[in-house]
Amino acid sequence: MRARLNTTFQSLQVRNYRLFALGQLVKLIGVWMMFTTQDWLVFLLGGTAAQLGIVTALQFTPVLALTLLSGRLADRYDKRKILFVANLAWTLLSVLFSILVVSGAAELWHVYVFALLLGVSSAVETPVRQSFVSELVEIRLLPNALGLSAATFNSARVIGPSIAGIAIALFDVGPVFVFSAVLAVAPLICLVRMRPAELYRAELPVAAAREPARVVDGLRYVRRRPDLMLPMVLMSVLAFTLFNFPVTLQALAKTGFNTGAASFGLFTTAVGLGALVGALVGGTRRARPSVYTVIASAMVFSAFGILVGILPVYWLVVAALVPTGFFMVFFAQAANQRVQLGTDAAYRGRVMALWVFVFMGLNPVSGPLVGWLADHAGAGTAIWLGGSIALAATTLALVVQLRHSGSRLSMHLRPVPRVRVVPAVVAAERA
Repeated sequence: MRARLNTTFQSLQVRNYRLFALGQLVKLIGVWMMFTTQDWLVFLLGGTAAQLGIVTALQFTPVLALTLLSGRLADRYDKRKILFVANLAWTLLSVLFSILVVSGAAELWHVYVFALLLGVSSAVETPVRQSFVSELVEIRLLPNALGLSAATFNSARVIGPSIAGIAIALFDVGPVFVFSAVLAVAPLICLVRMRPAELYRAELPVAAAREPARVVDGLRYVRRRPDLMLPMVLMSVLAFTLFNFPVTLQALAKTGFNTGAASFGLFTTAVGLGALVGALVGGTRRARPSVYTVIASAMVFSAFGILVGILPVYWLVVAALVPTGFFMVFFAQAANQRVQLGTDAAYRGRVMALWVFVFMGLNPVSGPLVGWLADHAGAGTAIWLGGSIALAATTLALVVQLRHSGSRLSMHLRPVPRVRVVPAVVAAERA
C-alpha cells in the first residue's frame, strides 16, 4: 500500500512541481467557489438557464479567438512568465468583480462582462499551464504529474462548490466572491518561488528554433497524426454534449427538483468526488494510454450521462453522479495523456492549445444551446440526450478504430468474462 501511495504522489517530490500544484489547488478552490456563486448569482438577478448558458458562452468565447495563439506563445517564450501575467490579470479582475458584488451594484450585464474578461485570462493561461507541466518534471514522471494535475483540479471541484454552497447560505454571495479573489493570489506567489534552473526545458533543434511557431504548423502536425486526431475528435464531441454540468446541474437542482444552492453544491460535489478518484487512478498510469482505454472510458461516461438524465429520484441522481464524475475525468485524463505523451516537445504548446480549444472552445455554442434545451424540454432531457449523442459518437469511433487497425473485439468465456482486441490476422488464424 505504501509503495502504491509513493507511486501516486511521486511527482510531489519535485520542488517546482510541488509549488505548482499547491498554487493551482488554492486558486482553483477559489475559482470553483466563484463559478458556483456566479451561477447562483445569475438566478438571483432574475436569470434563466438560457441566460446562464450565455454566461458560460461568454466565459469560453475567448478560447475560440486566443487559445491557439497562446499555444504559439508557449512554444517560443517562457511559460512561467506567461502564467504569471495571466494569473495576475485573473486576480485583478476577481477583485474588481467581488467589489461590485459586495457593493450590491451587480447586474446581469456585469456578470456577462466579467465572464468575458475572465475568459480572456483563462484562454491565455490554460494551454500554457497544460504544456508547462512537462517542464516541471522529467519525462518518466510526466504521466504521474498529469494525473496529479487532474487530481488537483478535481480536488478543487469537490472543495470549492461545497464551501460555496455553505457560504452562500450563511453569508450571501458577496463574501464568497471576496474569498475567491484572495485565493487567486496563491499561484503568483508559487510561480515567483520556483527555481528556473531546475525546469526541464527541452532544447529545440536548430532548424526548429529558427522557424516561427506558426499555428497552422501545429494544426498540420495533428492532422498527420491519427493517434492524436481520434482523442481530439472524441473530446470535442463529448465536450459539446456532456461537459455542460455547470449549466445542466444548476437547472436540474433549481427546476428539476425545486431545490436550492446547497443541493446544487451537493450535485457538483458528487461529480467532483468521483472525478477526484478517477484522477488519482489515472495518475498511477506509467505509460501512454491505449486508444481503446480512451474509447472505452468515453463510452462508459456517456452511458452514465444517459442514466443521470433519466433518473427521477434526487438521491439516485446524486449517487449516479459519482461514477459519472469518475469516468468523465478518467476519459479526459486518458485522452489528455495520449495526446501530450505522443507530441514532440517543439509542438507541445500548440497541440495542447488545440486540445484546450476542442475541450473548452465549443462552450460558446453548446452552453446557450444546452441552456435553451433545459429551459424548454427540462434539464434531465438535456443531459440524457447529450449522453445518447456522445454514446453514438464513441461507438462510431470504436468501429472506425477497429477497421483502421484491422482488429476485432473478442469475448473469451472465463470465470470473469473479458473483452480484448484481437488483431485481424490472429483472428483469421484462429478461425
